[in-house]
Amino acid sequence: MAKGKKLDLFIGADFDDGWVEVQNSRKTDVSQEILEASQHFLVFKKEKRRGKTLTLVGEFHLPKSDATVILTLLKKKLGCGGSYKNEWMEFQGEVQERLRELLKAQGFRFKR
Repeated sequence: MAKGKKLDLFIGADFDDGWVEVQNSRKTDVSQEILEASQHFLVFKKEKRRGKTLTLVGEFHLPKSDATVILTLLKKKLGCGGSYKNEWMEFQGEVQERLRELLKAQGFRFKR
């Protein structure tokens, strides 16, 4: 190709060919409903990330400020690191048994 010449290629479909733009996305909406501790039904999950065990507990229906206060309290009592993402609390290590006791003391309930 000679220098200075542009290559004009058109790949794909045109909207005039009967294609329609999708208006609603398939992403799930996060519930904005705030519940009391006794109305929560929490679930535990265990994942491995980078070869290390991670304990997930959720889904929390709390304002982010309240959830981070609970998270810092739990991290101090458990002696491990963690974070709050997408209404789930993530804790480093396998801490499900101790975590269940601490959350029950605060009034949370669990699914079986």
